[in-house]
Amino acid sequence: MQLTETRKIITHRAVMAMLDAGIAKAEEMGQPQCIVIVDASGEVLGEIRMTGAKFLSRKSALAKALTAASTGAASNAVPEGVRSAIGAATGGLVTGLPGGLPIILDGKAAGGVGVGSGTGEQDIAVAEAMLAVLV
Repeated sequence: MQLTETRKIITHRAVMAMLDAGIAKAEEMGQPQCIVIVDASGEVLGEIRMTGAKFLSRKSALAKALTAASTGAASNAVPEGVRSAIGAATGGLVTGLPGGLPIILDGKAAGGVGVGSGTGEQDIAVAEAMLAVLV
């Protein structure tokens, strides 16, 4: 029986680089965003609400990051049929909205990113730009 495991973690330098990449992509698109990065336990490592981003989108960005970190999949992969129930059961901490992607390192979930304030496609594009920093 294995009692421990070794995991990679997201460093503060990685968080800063990911935020920079997300901001750059959002600026390139002309869409200010709320961006949240969490570790595998859901702890917020970094976040920003860009000037002009909708302030309530910070809550959805957090839920997207938490969903991706918890499930190891994109937030919009939550099945349509359970979205309302799971959202209610978790106090809104799990969502099926697009814009949350897992951070996968060495095949294991190490956290999640969540982006909100644009269209679903814009949110995903910013999240993808952030993850590209880790490759």
